[in-house]
Amino acid sequence: MISRIMSAAAGVLLLLVVLTACGAPAEPAPSSTPDAITPSPAATPEPVSSNEPEPPGELTCESMISAGTVSAFTEMGWTAQPKEFVVGGVELPDGLLCFWADYSVASDHGQLYGWATLGTEDAAQAQSGLLAEGWKREDGSDGVYFTEDPEYAMGLDEDGYGMTYLFGDGWVRFADTRQGLILIEWTG
Repeated sequence: MISRIMSAAAGVLLLLVVLTACGAPAEPAPSSTPDAITPSPAATPEPVSSNEPEPPGELTCESMISAGTVSAFTEMGWTAQPKEFVVGGVELPDGLLCFWADYSVASDHGQLYGWATLGTEDAAQAQSGLLAEGWKREDGSDGVYFTEDPEYAMGLDEDGYGMTYLFGDGWVRFADTRQGLILIEWTG
């Protein structure tokens, strides 16, 4: 019995030695001359990408937000309906408010996005109007935010913000949550 165990153990050991020898990389032959430098293959030129956005075309519900967002909405069966953009009682005829939803069913589920150019006077009037309506003002590094009172919001983002306007230099953005503002790519 012990001889069978010894024979089996020797067989396993021999098998391991053979497998290890087959899998081990071969040692390079010693060379008296230095290794030749092999030139690397020529790199194929790739198009240079620019961080500059393409010049904007026409402001539409589809061009205002990211292409990925438009694609996701379209795949869900959603379409956009443009609306008149009014901020704090100031009508912004150069702007656009879009409500994305599935209009084939009766529902209040959807997403709002807006963008408009506005001058200094209209921006001041719109901001005064929002404050008078009870919106909360916050200064940020990228502009001035006006957010609805969360107590009356229909929906809140992870940070507790509902509908939010962001005023920048000569423009205003709007989304149904503050986090939703990042989906607006239109720069005017």
